[in-house]
Parts: sequence; C-alpha cells; structure tokens
Amino acid sequence: MDSFYISLAFGSAAAAANVVGGLLVTIKQQWDEVLLKYFVALGAGFMLGAAFLGMVPESMSLTDRAPLLILAGYLLIHFAEHILASHFHFGEETHVEAVLAPSASLFALVGLLIHTFFDGVSIASGFHVSMGLGVLVFVAVALHKIPEGFTVGSIMLAAGRSRGMAMASSIALGVSTMVGVIFASYFQGLLGYRLALSAGVMIYVAASDLMPEVNREKGFLMALMVFVGVLLYYLTERLLSSFGF
Repeated sequence: MDSFYISLAFGSAAAAANVVGGLLVTIKQQWDEVLLKYFVALGAGFMLGAAFLGMVPESMSLTDRAPLLILAGYLLIHFAEHILASHFHFGEETHVEAVLAPSASLFALVGLLIHTFFDGVSIASGFHVSMGLGVLVFVAVALHKIPEGFTVGSIMLAAGRSRGMAMASSIALGVSTMVGVIFASYFQGLLGYRLALSAGVMIYVAASDLMPEVNREKGFLMALMVFVGVLLYYLTERLLSSFGF
C-alpha cells in the first residue's frame, strides 16, 4: 500500500485520540489527575525513545543539517507555547484564575494547533522512511494525544467556554494533525528536513511539556513509568524488527 494512505490511516487514528481526550473531559467534570499523569509519564518515555533512538539517527543519515533542524523544531514549539500558551500544561486545568481571559484559551488552542500539525508531519515522515519507524512514531504521538485533547478541552472549560466549544477544540487538534500528514506527504522530497524538525518538536513535547508534569508528582513509581515508556519503545522496535519492519 502507498505510504500516503498508510500515513493517512494512522494519522486519522491519532487524530481520533485527540477527540477521545476532549470527549472525556466534557462528559465528566473531575478525573483522577494522578492516573492521567501515569499515562503522561509512559508517553514521555516512549517519545524520548522514539526521538533519540529512531528519528534523530534517521534524520542525520538523510541530511547534514539535521542538528540545526532538530534545534529549530525544539525552539519553534518553545516559542509557540511560551507566547501563545503560557498557561498550558498537560492535565486538567482546575485553576480558573490561571486563564485570565477567554481569549487566552484561544491563544492556547493556536499554540496546540502548531504542535499537532507537527504530530501529523512526524507520523507521515516516519512512514516515508519505513513501516517500522512509522509505527513507532505513531505510537509515540498517540500516547500523548488523549491527554492533549483532554487538556485543550479542560482549558476551554476553565475559561468559561461551553462544552461544545471544548469538544470543537479537541476536534480542531485532530484536523490539524491530518493537515500535517497531508502537508508532509506533499513535500516528500524534503524527508530529512521534515524528520529532523519533527524530532525537535517531539523532544520538546516529551522533555519540556510532559516531564515537568511527571516531576510534579513525588514517588518512585511515577519516575519508573518514564523508564517503562522507554522500555516499551525498545520492545516495540524489537517486535517490529522480528516481523521484518
């Protein structure tokens, strides 16, 4: 099957996870925040494994400019989140005063749309390299998609917006992911550039968005879940290799 259709199928699955996250926060007012952070910790570990053990080496084999592009991807999301989504954090937004005005929720949404666009670019770029890398990148992206949709819906509710708006925002993140898949597929000749930028974005999300949420929780088990995520990446990679991917 053509890599475009494979990317589109897996991108759609990742986008659906955003919608599921938004649905969760709209159907129930309170969720166990610690349980959510265990999931975030697992995703952080898997993403770090996917970025450093998969995407970075592949991008460096494709272009000599990979280190610069990885840094550029990291700084791009840093800038977007710092300027547009300064109150953003993964999890349920329970402090309404943190969102000073309803417009702040829209800025947060725009910042996340940039991030989710690169989720789609990452998935498509992975499949353009190989089926194995594509699946690994998809899993890395999908693991933080539900918390991502959950978070944007929660921000909307904390800003006083309706549940319909919260749900629409999570759907918008899914659509942005699909736009990223299509964009990356259109520019297939820039594979090394796309993969390197996406690696920088993934490193930022894992290290600067997810890990601080993990570090808020004390205890051995929360830290262990990050290592479990990295181990899960390794085992998934070995399993795919055994099947010839």
